[in-house]
Amino acid sequence: MTTGRKTVKTVTGFILAGILLCSFGAANAANRDVARRIHDRLTGTPPSALVDPTLLDQMEALVAAGNATGAAQLAIDQAGNTGFYNSVLKNFFATYTSTDGSVYVPLNDATATMVGMVRDNVPFDRVLYGDVLYTGGNAVSTPYAIDSNQHYQELEDNGVDLKASLVSASQALLHPMLGVNDVAGVVTTRAFAQSFFSAGTNRRMLAFVFQNFMCRSLEEINDVTRSPDRIRQDVSRAPGGDSAIYLGSCVGCHAGMDPLVGAYAYYEWDDQLGQLVFDNTQPQPKNFINNTVFPSGFVTTDNSWINYWRRGPNSVLGWNQTMPDRGMGAQSMGRELAASRAFASCQAEKVYEAVCLRKPKNGAERQMLETLTDNFIANGYNMKTLFGDAAAYCATQDVGGL
Repeated sequence: MTTGRKTVKTVTGFILAGILLCSFGAANAANRDVARRIHDRLTGTPPSALVDPTLLDQMEALVAAGNATGAAQLAIDQAGNTGFYNSVLKNFFATYTSTDGSVYVPLNDATATMVGMVRDNVPFDRVLYGDVLYTGGNAVSTPYAIDSNQHYQELEDNGVDLKASLVSASQALLHPMLGVNDVAGVVTTRAFAQSFFSAGTNRRMLAFVFQNFMCRSLEEINDVTRSPDRIRQDVSRAPGGDSAIYLGSCVGCHAGMDPLVGAYAYYEWDDQLGQLVFDNTQPQPKNFINNTVFPSGFVTTDNSWINYWRRGPNSVLGWNQTMPDRGMGAQSMGRELAASRAFASCQAEKVYEAVCLRKPKNGAERQMLETLTDNFIANGYNMKTLFGDAAAYCATQDVGGL
Protein backbone atom coordinates (compact mmCIF):
# COMPACT_ATOMS: atom_id res chain seq x y z
CA MET A 1 0.00 0.00 0.00
CA THR A 2 2.86 2.35 0.78
CA THR A 3 4.32 1.94 -2.69
CA GLY A 4 0.94 2.67 -4.26
CA ARG A 5 0.53 5.81 -2.15
CA LYS A 6 3.92 7.14 -3.20
CA THR A 7 3.12 6.39 -6.85
CA VAL A 8 -0.11 8.36 -6.69
CA LYS A 9 1.68 11.26 -5.04
CA THR A 10 4.40 11.30 -7.71
CA VAL A 11 1.99 11.01 -10.62
CA THR A 12 -0.38 13.71 -9.37
CA GLY A 13 2.61 15.92 -8.62
CA PHE A 14 3.84 15.62 -12.21
CA ILE A 15 0.33 16.23 -13.54
CA LEU A 16 -0.04 19.35 -11.41
CA ALA A 17 3.39 20.64 -12.44
CA GLY A 18 2.61 19.97 -16.09
CA ILE A 19 -0.72 21.75 -15.95
CA LEU A 20 0.85 24.72 -14.21
CA LEU A 21 3.64 24.99 -16.79
CA CYS A 22 1.22 24.70 -19.72
CA SER A 23 -1.18 27.15 -18.15
CA PHE A 24 1.62 29.58 -17.50
CA GLY A 25 2.77 29.44 -21.10
CA ALA A 26 -0.77 29.83 -22.43
CA ALA A 27 -1.48 32.76 -20.17
CA ASN A 28 1.71 34.52 -21.23
CA ALA A 29 1.64 36.48 -17.98
CA ALA A 30 4.66 38.30 -16.66
CA ASN A 31 6.39 36.30 -13.96
CA ARG A 32 6.32 39.16 -11.50
CA ASP A 33 2.60 39.70 -11.97
CA VAL A 34 1.97 36.01 -11.34
CA ALA A 35 4.12 36.12 -8.21
CA ARG A 36 2.30 39.20 -6.96
CA ARG A 37 -1.08 37.63 -7.64
CA ILE A 38 -0.11 34.48 -5.73
CA HIS A 39 0.93 36.60 -2.77
CA ASP A 40 -2.27 38.66 -2.81
CA ARG A 41 -4.51 35.60 -2.97
CA LEU A 42 -2.76 33.82 -0.09
CA THR A 43 -2.20 36.69 2.32
CA GLY A 44 -4.90 39.20 1.45
CA THR A 45 -2.26 41.93 1.15
CA PRO A 46 0.23 43.12 -1.50
CA PRO A 47 3.91 42.20 -0.97
CA SER A 48 5.57 44.72 1.33
CA ALA A 49 9.19 45.76 0.98
CA LEU A 50 9.08 46.73 4.64
CA VAL A 51 8.25 43.17 5.65
CA ASP A 52 10.64 41.45 3.24
CA PRO A 53 12.31 43.45 0.45
CA THR A 54 13.49 40.30 -1.35
CA LEU A 55 10.35 38.17 -1.15
CA LEU A 56 8.78 39.20 -4.46
CA ASP A 57 12.10 38.75 -6.26
CA GLN A 58 12.41 35.23 -4.82
CA MET A 59 8.85 34.38 -5.81
CA GLU A 60 9.36 35.76 -9.32
CA ALA A 61 12.46 33.63 -9.78
CA LEU A 62 10.57 30.51 -8.73
CA VAL A 63 7.69 31.29 -11.09
CA ALA A 64 10.16 31.84 -13.94
CA ALA A 65 11.71 28.45 -13.15
CA GLY A 66 8.30 26.78 -13.44
CA ASN A 67 7.87 26.39 -9.69
CA ALA A 68 4.80 28.51 -8.95
CA THR A 69 3.85 26.19 -6.09
CA GLY A 70 7.22 26.92 -4.47
CA ALA A 71 6.50 30.63 -4.79
CA ALA A 72 3.15 30.06 -3.10
CA GLN A 73 4.77 28.34 -0.14
CA LEU A 74 7.16 31.29 0.24
CA ALA A 75 4.18 33.64 0.46
CA ILE A 76 2.50 31.43 3.06
CA ASP A 77 5.57 31.04 5.26
CA GLN A 78 7.13 34.51 4.95
CA ALA A 79 8.31 36.00 8.21
CA GLY A 80 6.57 39.09 9.51
CA ASN A 81 3.34 38.74 7.52
CA THR A 82 0.38 37.41 9.50
CA GLY A 83 -2.07 37.66 6.60
CA PHE A 84 -2.36 33.99 5.69
CA TYR A 85 -3.07 32.81 9.23
CA ASN A 86 -4.74 35.81 10.88
CA SER A 87 -6.87 36.86 7.94
CA VAL A 88 -7.24 34.34 5.13
CA LEU A 89 -7.35 31.15 7.21
CA LYS A 90 -9.24 32.69 10.13
CA ASN A 91 -12.01 33.93 7.84
CA PHE A 92 -11.97 30.72 5.81
CA PHE A 93 -12.60 28.53 8.85
CA ALA A 94 -14.87 30.99 10.70
CA THR A 95 -17.66 30.07 8.27
CA TYR A 96 -17.52 26.46 9.49
CA THR A 97 -18.42 27.40 13.06
CA SER A 98 -21.83 29.08 12.77
CA THR A 99 -25.20 28.01 11.41
CA ASP A 100 -25.34 30.93 8.96
CA GLY A 101 -21.81 30.42 7.61
CA SER A 102 -20.79 33.97 8.50
CA VAL A 103 -17.20 35.18 8.75
CA TYR A 104 -18.37 37.72 11.33
CA VAL A 105 -17.95 35.47 14.34
CA PRO A 106 -15.35 35.80 17.10
CA LEU A 107 -12.21 33.74 16.96
CA ASN A 108 -12.98 30.52 18.81
CA ASP A 109 -11.45 27.17 19.71
CA ALA A 110 -12.64 25.44 16.53
CA THR A 111 -11.30 28.12 14.19
CA ALA A 112 -8.01 28.36 16.08
CA THR A 113 -7.64 24.58 16.01
CA MET A 114 -8.09 24.40 12.24
CA VAL A 115 -5.67 27.28 11.71
CA GLY A 116 -3.12 25.55 13.94
CA MET A 117 -3.53 22.26 12.10
CA VAL A 118 -2.75 23.98 8.80
CA ARG A 119 0.28 25.73 10.25
CA ASP A 120 1.72 22.51 11.66
CA ASN A 121 0.89 20.37 8.61
CA VAL A 122 -1.35 18.13 10.71
CA PRO A 123 -3.25 15.78 8.37
CA PHE A 124 -6.53 17.62 7.97
CA ASP A 125 -8.68 14.49 8.00
CA ARG A 126 -8.06 14.47 11.77
CA VAL A 127 -10.30 17.54 12.00
CA LEU A 128 -13.23 15.13 12.46
CA TYR A 129 -11.68 12.60 14.82
CA GLY A 130 -8.37 13.78 16.31
CA ASP A 131 -7.51 14.49 19.92
CA VAL A 132 -6.42 17.99 19.00
CA LEU A 133 -7.06 21.51 20.23
CA TYR A 134 -5.09 24.74 19.78
CA THR A 135 -4.94 27.55 22.30
CA GLY A 136 -3.01 30.80 22.46
CA GLY A 137 -0.87 29.49 25.31
CA ASN A 138 0.48 32.38 27.35
CA ALA A 139 0.02 34.96 24.59
CA VAL A 140 -2.87 36.53 26.53
CA SER A 141 -3.66 36.90 30.20
CA THR A 142 -6.97 35.02 30.15
CA PRO A 143 -6.30 31.26 30.25
CA TYR A 144 -8.15 28.71 28.14
CA ALA A 145 -11.42 27.53 29.70
CA ILE A 146 -14.03 25.01 28.58
CA ASP A 147 -16.88 27.32 29.61
CA SER A 148 -15.78 30.58 28.03
CA ASN A 149 -14.53 31.97 24.73
CA GLN A 150 -12.73 34.87 26.41
CA HIS A 151 -9.27 33.39 25.80
CA TYR A 152 -9.82 33.41 22.03
CA GLN A 153 -11.65 36.73 22.06
CA GLU A 154 -8.63 38.28 23.74
CA LEU A 155 -6.31 36.77 21.12
CA GLU A 156 -8.39 38.41 18.42
CA ASP A 157 -8.86 41.74 20.21
CA ASN A 158 -5.10 42.04 20.74
CA GLY A 159 -4.26 41.07 17.17
CA VAL A 160 -2.01 38.26 18.38
CA ASP A 161 0.02 36.58 15.64
CA LEU A 162 -1.64 33.17 15.34
CA LYS A 163 1.25 31.70 13.42
CA ALA A 164 3.64 32.49 16.26
CA SER A 165 1.35 31.93 19.23
CA LEU A 166 -0.93 28.94 18.71
CA VAL A 167 -0.05 25.95 20.88
CA SER A 168 -1.16 22.37 20.25
CA ALA A 169 -2.76 20.48 23.15
CA SER A 170 -4.73 17.34 23.91
CA GLN A 171 -8.43 18.13 23.89
CA ALA A 172 -9.07 15.19 26.23
CA LEU A 173 -6.64 16.55 28.81
CA LEU A 174 -8.24 20.00 28.75
CA HIS A 175 -11.85 18.79 29.05
CA PRO A 176 -12.45 16.77 32.25
CA MET A 177 -15.56 15.04 30.90
CA LEU A 178 -13.94 13.70 27.73
CA GLY A 179 -11.63 10.72 27.42
CA VAL A 180 -9.24 10.12 24.53
CA ASN A 181 -11.91 8.05 22.77
CA ASP A 182 -14.62 10.66 23.29
CA VAL A 183 -13.02 13.61 21.48
CA ALA A 184 -13.70 14.06 17.77
CA GLY A 185 -11.65 16.94 16.42
CA VAL A 186 -13.60 20.18 16.04
CA VAL A 187 -16.91 18.36 16.54
CA THR A 188 -16.26 18.31 20.28
CA THR A 189 -14.89 21.86 20.55
CA ARG A 190 -16.81 24.45 22.50
CA ALA A 191 -17.68 26.49 19.38
CA PHE A 192 -19.09 23.54 17.46
CA ALA A 193 -21.00 22.29 20.49
CA GLN A 194 -22.59 25.70 21.07
CA SER A 195 -23.64 26.05 17.44
CA PHE A 196 -24.63 22.50 16.57
CA PHE A 197 -25.27 20.46 19.76
CA SER A 198 -27.43 23.18 21.27
CA ALA A 199 -31.09 22.16 21.76
CA GLY A 200 -32.68 20.00 19.07
CA THR A 201 -31.84 16.33 18.67
CA ASN A 202 -28.17 16.55 17.53
CA ARG A 203 -29.21 15.98 13.92
CA ARG A 204 -28.06 19.54 13.31
CA MET A 205 -24.46 18.57 14.06
CA LEU A 206 -24.49 15.88 11.39
CA ALA A 207 -26.14 18.21 8.89
CA PHE A 208 -23.43 20.85 9.33
CA VAL A 209 -20.59 18.32 9.36
CA PHE A 210 -21.82 17.15 5.95
CA GLN A 211 -22.28 20.72 4.76
CA ASN A 212 -18.92 22.01 5.96
CA PHE A 213 -16.68 19.00 5.39
CA MET A 214 -18.43 17.01 2.65
CA CYS A 215 -19.98 19.93 0.71
CA ARG A 216 -23.33 18.16 0.70
CA SER A 217 -26.65 19.26 2.16
CA LEU A 218 -28.99 16.59 3.48
CA GLU A 219 -31.33 17.38 0.61
CA GLU A 220 -28.58 16.50 -1.85
CA ILE A 221 -28.02 13.07 -0.32
CA ASN A 222 -31.71 12.23 0.06
CA ASP A 223 -32.22 8.53 -0.67
CA VAL A 224 -35.60 6.88 -0.10
CA THR A 225 -34.25 3.39 -0.90
CA ARG A 226 -32.41 2.90 2.40
CA SER A 227 -33.84 0.80 5.24
CA PRO A 228 -35.93 2.87 7.70
CA ASP A 229 -35.24 0.54 10.64
CA ARG A 230 -33.23 3.13 12.65
CA ILE A 231 -35.50 6.12 12.14
CA ARG A 232 -36.25 7.44 15.61
CA GLN A 233 -39.55 7.76 17.44
CA ASP A 234 -39.96 11.50 16.91
CA VAL A 235 -40.50 11.17 13.15
CA SER A 236 -44.15 10.80 12.13
CA ARG A 237 -44.81 7.97 9.70
CA ALA A 238 -47.82 9.85 8.36
CA PRO A 239 -47.17 13.61 8.56
CA GLY A 240 -50.42 15.47 8.05
CA GLY A 241 -52.14 12.10 7.94
CA ASP A 242 -50.40 11.17 4.67
CA SER A 243 -47.99 8.24 4.80
CA ALA A 244 -46.94 8.97 1.21
CA ILE A 245 -45.14 12.08 2.44
CA TYR A 246 -43.13 9.99 4.86
CA LEU A 247 -42.26 7.36 2.26
CA GLY A 248 -41.52 9.83 -0.52
CA SER A 249 -39.70 12.52 1.45
CA CYS A 250 -38.98 12.02 5.15
CA VAL A 251 -37.40 8.60 4.70
CA GLY A 252 -34.91 10.05 2.24
CA CYS A 253 -33.05 11.99 4.93
CA HIS A 254 -33.89 10.14 8.13
CA ALA A 255 -33.11 6.60 6.94
CA GLY A 256 -29.47 7.56 6.45
CA MET A 257 -29.15 10.41 8.94
CA ASP A 258 -30.61 8.82 12.08
CA PRO A 259 -28.30 5.77 12.02
CA LEU A 260 -25.29 8.13 11.88
CA VAL A 261 -26.55 10.63 14.46
CA GLY A 262 -26.46 7.86 17.03
CA ALA A 263 -22.73 8.56 17.29
CA TYR A 264 -23.60 11.83 19.09
CA ALA A 265 -25.98 10.28 21.65
CA TYR A 266 -23.85 11.18 24.70
CA TYR A 267 -23.16 14.85 23.86
CA GLU A 268 -25.12 17.94 24.83
CA TRP A 269 -24.58 21.69 25.02
CA ASP A 270 -25.45 23.11 28.43
CA ASP A 271 -26.39 26.75 28.00
CA GLN A 272 -26.30 27.48 31.74
CA LEU A 273 -22.81 26.03 32.18
CA GLY A 274 -21.72 27.45 28.84
CA GLN A 275 -19.96 24.26 27.84
CA LEU A 276 -20.17 20.87 26.17
CA VAL A 277 -21.31 18.13 28.54
CA PHE A 278 -20.83 14.42 28.06
CA ASP A 279 -22.24 11.33 29.76
CA ASN A 280 -21.16 7.92 28.51
CA THR A 281 -23.52 6.04 30.85
CA GLN A 282 -26.69 6.86 28.95
CA PRO A 283 -27.97 8.84 25.95
CA GLN A 284 -28.84 12.47 26.57
CA PRO A 285 -32.57 13.21 27.15
CA LYS A 286 -32.76 15.02 23.81
CA ASN A 287 -32.67 11.60 22.12
CA PHE A 288 -36.15 10.91 23.47
CA ILE A 289 -37.90 14.16 22.59
CA ASN A 290 -41.36 13.52 21.09
CA ASN A 291 -40.93 9.77 21.58
CA THR A 292 -44.71 9.29 21.54
CA VAL A 293 -45.06 10.47 17.95
CA PHE A 294 -44.26 6.96 16.73
CA PRO A 295 -43.54 4.70 19.74
CA SER A 296 -42.53 1.80 17.50
CA GLY A 297 -39.65 3.81 16.07
CA PHE A 298 -35.99 3.24 16.88
CA VAL A 299 -34.97 3.83 20.51
CA THR A 300 -31.45 5.12 21.12
CA THR A 301 -29.76 3.00 23.79
CA ASP A 302 -26.09 3.72 23.15
CA ASN A 303 -23.79 5.69 20.80
CA SER A 304 -23.67 3.16 17.98
CA TRP A 305 -23.82 4.28 14.35
CA ILE A 306 -24.22 2.65 10.92
CA ASN A 307 -23.54 4.21 7.53
CA TYR A 308 -26.42 3.11 5.29
CA TRP A 309 -25.27 5.63 2.67
CA ARG A 310 -22.30 3.41 1.82
CA ARG A 311 -24.62 1.75 -0.72
CA GLY A 312 -27.14 3.13 -3.16
CA PRO A 313 -26.86 6.52 -4.86
CA ASN A 314 -24.58 7.95 -2.15
CA SER A 315 -21.86 5.43 -2.86
CA VAL A 316 -20.63 8.19 -5.21
CA LEU A 317 -19.30 9.96 -2.10
CA GLY A 318 -16.38 7.57 -2.33
CA TRP A 319 -16.48 5.72 0.98
CA ASN A 320 -13.38 3.82 2.05
CA GLN A 321 -14.50 0.22 1.69
CA THR A 322 -11.56 -1.07 3.75
CA MET A 323 -13.06 0.52 6.87
CA PRO A 324 -16.01 -0.81 8.88
CA ASP A 325 -19.35 0.74 8.00
CA ARG A 326 -20.42 0.93 11.64
CA GLY A 327 -18.98 1.68 15.06
CA MET A 328 -19.40 3.43 18.39
CA GLY A 329 -19.11 7.14 19.06
CA ALA A 330 -18.30 10.40 17.29
CA GLN A 331 -14.61 9.66 16.88
CA SER A 332 -15.03 6.48 14.85
CA MET A 333 -17.82 8.05 12.80
CA GLY A 334 -15.55 11.03 12.11
CA ARG A 335 -12.94 8.63 10.72
CA GLU A 336 -15.57 7.18 8.40
CA LEU A 337 -16.57 10.57 7.01
CA ALA A 338 -13.01 11.91 6.72
CA ALA A 339 -11.86 8.83 4.78
CA SER A 340 -14.36 9.49 1.98
CA ARG A 341 -13.46 10.99 -1.37
CA ALA A 342 -16.15 13.61 -0.76
CA PHE A 343 -14.27 14.93 2.28
CA ALA A 344 -11.06 15.50 0.31
CA SER A 345 -12.91 16.88 -2.71
CA CYS A 346 -14.81 19.31 -0.49
CA GLN A 347 -11.63 20.80 0.94
CA ALA A 348 -10.17 21.16 -2.56
CA GLU A 349 -13.37 22.82 -3.76
CA LYS A 350 -13.50 25.27 -0.87
CA VAL A 351 -9.82 26.19 -1.15
CA TYR A 352 -10.12 26.62 -4.91
CA GLU A 353 -13.01 29.05 -4.51
CA ALA A 354 -11.22 30.93 -1.72
CA VAL A 355 -8.01 31.62 -3.63
CA CYS A 356 -9.34 31.61 -7.20
CA LEU A 357 -12.32 33.77 -6.21
CA ARG A 358 -14.72 31.64 -8.24
CA LYS A 359 -15.94 28.12 -8.86
CA PRO A 360 -14.29 26.11 -11.67
CA LYS A 361 -15.71 27.54 -14.89
CA ASN A 362 -14.88 24.93 -17.54
CA GLY A 363 -13.87 21.32 -18.06
CA ALA A 364 -10.16 21.99 -17.66
CA GLU A 365 -10.68 23.71 -14.33
CA ARG A 366 -13.00 20.97 -13.10
CA GLN A 367 -10.33 18.45 -14.01
CA MET A 368 -7.82 20.57 -12.10
CA LEU A 369 -10.08 20.30 -9.07
CA GLU A 370 -9.86 16.51 -9.34
CA THR A 371 -6.07 16.77 -9.58
CA LEU A 372 -5.97 18.99 -6.50
CA THR A 373 -8.09 16.42 -4.66
CA ASP A 374 -5.78 13.57 -5.68
CA ASN A 375 -2.74 15.57 -4.64
CA PHE A 376 -4.34 16.52 -1.32
CA ILE A 377 -4.93 12.86 -0.45
CA ALA A 378 -1.49 11.78 -1.66
CA ASN A 379 0.17 14.52 0.40
CA GLY A 380 -1.43 13.25 3.59
CA TYR A 381 -4.29 15.79 3.67
CA ASN A 382 -1.88 18.74 3.87
CA MET A 383 -4.00 21.90 3.68
CA LYS A 384 -1.06 24.27 3.39
CA THR A 385 0.08 22.49 0.23
CA LEU A 386 -3.49 22.52 -1.10
CA PHE A 387 -3.73 26.30 -0.65
CA GLY A 388 -0.40 26.77 -2.38
CA ASP A 389 -1.25 24.48 -5.30
CA ALA A 390 -4.61 26.15 -5.90
CA ALA A 391 -3.19 29.68 -5.70
CA ALA A 392 -0.33 28.80 -8.06
CA TYR A 393 -2.72 27.36 -10.63
CA CYS A 394 -5.21 30.23 -10.58
CA ALA A 395 -2.56 32.95 -10.55
CA THR A 396 -1.26 31.66 -13.87
CA GLN A 397 -4.79 31.47 -15.31
CA ASP A 398 -6.29 34.77 -14.25
CA VAL A 399 -4.29 37.14 -16.40
CA GLY A 400 -5.32 40.69 -15.66
CA GLY A 401 -7.31 39.51 -12.67
CA LEU A 402 -6.96 40.42 -9.02
